[in-house]
Amino acid sequence: MKMAASVNRATRQALEISEGILRLAPTWVPRVYLQPGRRLKLDPRDLYSYGAHRGGIDERWFASTTPAMNDHRTPDEGLSYVVSDGERFTFKEAVEEEGSRLIGRAMWEKYRRWPVYSKFFDNSGPIMHHLHQGEEQARLVKREGKPEGYYFPPQLNGTLGNFPHTYFGLEPGTTREDIRRCLDRWDKGDNGILDYSKAYRLKPGTGWLVPPRILHAPGSLVTYEPQWGSDVLAMFQSMVEGRPVPRSLLTQDVPEERHYDLEFLTDLVDWPANIDAEFKNHHYIEPIPVAETRSEGCLDKWVVYGLVEGQQKFSARELTVMPGGRSTILDAGASGVIVTQGHGRIGRLEVDCPALIRFGQMTQDEVFISHEAATAGVIFENLSQTEPFVTLRYFGPDVHPDMPRVEDQMH
Repeated sequence: MKMAASVNRATRQALEISEGILRLAPTWVPRVYLQPGRRLKLDPRDLYSYGAHRGGIDERWFASTTPAMNDHRTPDEGLSYVVSDGERFTFKEAVEEEGSRLIGRAMWEKYRRWPVYSKFFDNSGPIMHHLHQGEEQARLVKREGKPEGYYFPPQLNGTLGNFPHTYFGLEPGTTREDIRRCLDRWDKGDNGILDYSKAYRLKPGTGWLVPPRILHAPGSLVTYEPQWGSDVLAMFQSMVEGRPVPRSLLTQDVPEERHYDLEFLTDLVDWPANIDAEFKNHHYIEPIPVAETRSEGCLDKWVVYGLVEGQQKFSARELTVMPGGRSTILDAGASGVIVTQGHGRIGRLEVDCPALIRFGQMTQDEVFISHEAATAGVIFENLSQTEPFVTLRYFGPDVHPDMPRVEDQMH
């Protein structure tokens, strides 16, 4: 890590060169218990760049100041890097030095960090049924709870993988004793927890809002996932696709004295929310246009939105600029941006969507738009005469007073 004075100088210089926009390097994260779906543009030769014992790379994180809590992780695993004028330093360091300018005074004063991140995750098959702890539960291990949002970008889902369905929640009528018995038979093969859940077919171009303590077993679509800046979880499924799941993944973010307390583990589940008979209506989301802007050569859409326990934790929009078009986008706060299609310019920075990326290679597809630049307005320009220019940008908490709620859409 660089010295603070050096980072401060480099961050200010980078912001001045690009008028408030930082270029970020790709951040790759492996998961030992999953199999990559090979749709993140990472060269297949590099899928096991962390070593086979670490598992394949199936995630790419965006504008992250959150460490990935993997066993045997590298010191900077999960952290994004700023690259500018020959300098390279973590985005976390940049925020610590220029917090108000980068993420806005209100967010900096409340959190003293960029409190969210987003990722692509890409698996060939399903993830085991699991949940992310709420605030009170995560605080027991000195962590934070984690809500998530999902969006399935059409550009990355030309093939849907082996299981394009996600189990969500628990069937109405499921009891604590049912789930307690599942946890009790962890080492006896498949513990049968999916017998108590329902799978929903996944559709590119749609998404879901997933609060903490909701059981979910994500399917095989590439998922864009804005979320709170925490990496806590508890796996509740003992086998997936015939592979055993270590029980340690159930208890890794549980106080040690509670590892075999089945009542405590069962109560990690938010029971009313999981057995909700109207679960889909309360969590499924479809894009909502911010405004009808096709006449201006672009279309901006909400793709992740809605309140979590009454709070705006994060949100995301997908912007499409038509061939040869340009538009000035005015946002109420900072955003992390990834290009999913085409070639264009964001502010002064030229950006494009790569076809193939080697591990460790720099790209031109990811930037961070500072609060300062976002509130002044940023020009998104499509430099192609034939192909749309498409970007996803995600925002932190309490940015948009006009953000839709899940119930504002028509299913």
